[in-house]
Amino acid sequence: MQYSLTAEDIKELQAIELEMLVEFDRICKKYNIVYSIDGGTLLGAVRHRGFIPWDDDADVIMNREEYNKFIKVVDEELDKTKYYFQDMNRTDGYRWGYGKLRRHNTEFVRLNQENMPYQQGIFMDVFVCDNVPDNYLRRMVCNGISFAYRKAFYSVIGKNVSTGIVKIIYCILSKIPERLLKKSYNEYILIRNKKKTGWVKCLTFPACNKKYGYKREWYEDVIDMEFCGRIFKGTKKYDEYLKFLYGDYMVLPPVEKRKVHPVSKFKGLKKR
Repeated sequence: MQYSLTAEDIKELQAIELEMLVEFDRICKKYNIVYSIDGGTLLGAVRHRGFIPWDDDADVIMNREEYNKFIKVVDEELDKTKYYFQDMNRTDGYRWGYGKLRRHNTEFVRLNQENMPYQQGIFMDVFVCDNVPDNYLRRMVCNGISFAYRKAFYSVIGKNVSTGIVKIIYCILSKIPERLLKKSYNEYILIRNKKKTGWVKCLTFPACNKKYGYKREWYEDVIDMEFCGRIFKGTKKYDEYLKFLYGDYMVLPPVEKRKVHPVSKFKGLKKR
């Protein structure tokens, strides 16, 4: 059953996500790890100087070499009294190709993910990008391979929410042992990163358009950006990047398109 987030829930979500952004930024600054706020968080920084009023998540993004640096220090540096970090190589049953920083003593369960076998607290996404070909046709092929991995990972959910031939395909994909699927995907990551390219992509996240990738420089050349009265890192070419993602990004969407992610469970720190 879907839970409808209230305005008060959104406000608490954003407050907790801001705390996580601060913690993430603290670690990255200490170890000179380069990242950029991303997606709606970047758009919020530019258009609202903070969260988009109806936004229910926070996003950061980095290239693979920076993500690896973060993984090496997160266990030592993270304030474990408040937060925990998940990714596919650290968390059994976790089937996303990017990480999530989560808050202890909270719940934020996406609809249809109730049976996933790991803790699901309020989170911020930590997206990681790998090299994809500079040649457009080869990048299209890479996107097809990435699509297949994404669907294989999603299959344990997809088989329960689909019908017809799609359900059958998901049921077949869900039979692939998690260990073997992750092993194959990690080998694919190594292949993708043998050669440094000008284009990168979060492989298991859908591309926003038919370019099937993003410019590496967007996640490497960063500046200080104000967000909710704090300073985080954001791409220097934010105008170019946001136009690439959203088109005319300064125009507010109509009310009916100001949607939050569907969730089935929510518990903030105020609902203990």
